[in-house]
Amino acid sequence: MTTGRVDLSIVRSLVADATAAPSLHNAQPWAFRCLRDAGVLRLYADMERDLPRTDPEHRGLHLGCGAALLNLRVAAAAAGLAPVVRLLPDPAHPDLLAEVHLSGTGPPDDTLARLGPAIHRRHSSRLPFRGEAVPAAVREGLCAAARAEGAQLLFPGAWHIQSLLELVRDAEHRETLDQELRAEAARWTRTQPSEAVPAADGIPGEAFGPRQRGSSSPVRDFAAGRPVPGRGWASFEPNPTIALLGTARDGPVDWLRAGQALERVLLRATSDGLVASVTSQPLESEATRWAVRDPVSAMGYVQMVIRLGYGPEGPASPRRPVADVLDVSCPDVT
Repeated sequence: MTTGRVDLSIVRSLVADATAAPSLHNAQPWAFRCLRDAGVLRLYADMERDLPRTDPEHRGLHLGCGAALLNLRVAAAAAGLAPVVRLLPDPAHPDLLAEVHLSGTGPPDDTLARLGPAIHRRHSSRLPFRGEAVPAAVREGLCAAARAEGAQLLFPGAWHIQSLLELVRDAEHRETLDQELRAEAARWTRTQPSEAVPAADGIPGEAFGPRQRGSSSPVRDFAAGRPVPGRGWASFEPNPTIALLGTARDGPVDWLRAGQALERVLLRATSDGLVASVTSQPLESEATRWAVRDPVSAMGYVQMVIRLGYGPEGPASPRRPVADVLDVSCPDVT
């Protein structure tokens, strides 16, 4: 590994791609610091954007930041760079999640680079999908994407999917009874469209998708009983394709790896012509999180439930400007 002063225009471009990642409630809980003379870009958790009621252990925060890190790696590879990444490099500073040395030696990762065009095409789609099955070869490619990041992707059987749908319904019901959860969700979601209420974060009304007739798909209803102008009803696919993303262990470094695996799966899915949405509702309670596991699989801890299929792309949710998340004014020292 070598060091060298990096071009700030390249750094800004990398961060712009990194921040296209998904995060819980689109809170975008990340911050970047460039040590320009050292050729280092640091990723921090922005604890002012945590969700203390929904995500008290910060597992979801780490997953979102891990997804941003994967985007950064993809963008770097597409730019001809071979970055070297250290996760949680300083135990004394747990908010420092990763250190990326941009001037690493060796060839760029071509497999990652090919995912570059999907970064800004990937959006969560909470719209109904068509009933087409996802071919086995495509599923295996998604599983390989998860394995490449040290995680596992599992496609459960029909009986397990029905159990998952029941867990999602139970989680939604509990949320309606929890005033603090409802208030936290309302803080980050807006029932008005983005044109009416501009914002740089959170989920706008047009991204909620329609209300479901029945409950055949694990799509979180961010309205939570609030009226959404122009929002209608729709029937969703009766037999959704669901995947579980998991890891063998369950600590902060595993959450960061799971976040990278999640985004690699989503980018691969986008490249393969799929659309996707994710839900963590049944994973936000320890009691139901354990029940999400497939008892006959070797997956230790489920980190995310992913819905995949063919259908319309979802609208883009807003993103914070690069200037708000990137610090380049710090001294150029390590």
